[in-house]
Amino acid sequence: MHHGSCLCGDIAFTVRGQPQGASVCHCSQCRKQSGHLWASAHVPRADITITGPVRWFEATPTATRGFCPRCGSSLFWAAHDEDRISFALGALNAPTGLTLTKHIFTASKGDYYDIADDLPQIDH
Repeated sequence: MHHGSCLCGDIAFTVRGQPQGASVCHCSQCRKQSGHLWASAHVPRADITITGPVRWFEATPTATRGFCPRCGSSLFWAAHDEDRISFALGALNAPTGLTLTKHIFTASKGDYYDIADDLPQIDH
């Protein structure tokens, strides 16, 4: 079980089960939302409990992003047609015991940094 929260503590979440797909997204939307990179993992929606006033932003017609309206912490990403939700790894209380598995949308990564590890890099 994992516990996490936003910076101000107004939103908390509990993840049951084993998170999957721990990855770093380099797409332009994630970079704009987070200010750099978006590191997340996902679980079935039934395996996460969220408390607090999450504000959902429909970033595209296919997905929404959840954040704290008070402190602005970026916390969640959810596709409309999937029964899973992604959550920010940086919002988890340590230790997590999780390990990144890949980088995604590397074709649109920022030009101001390099990916310097040996994890798989997926262009899309």
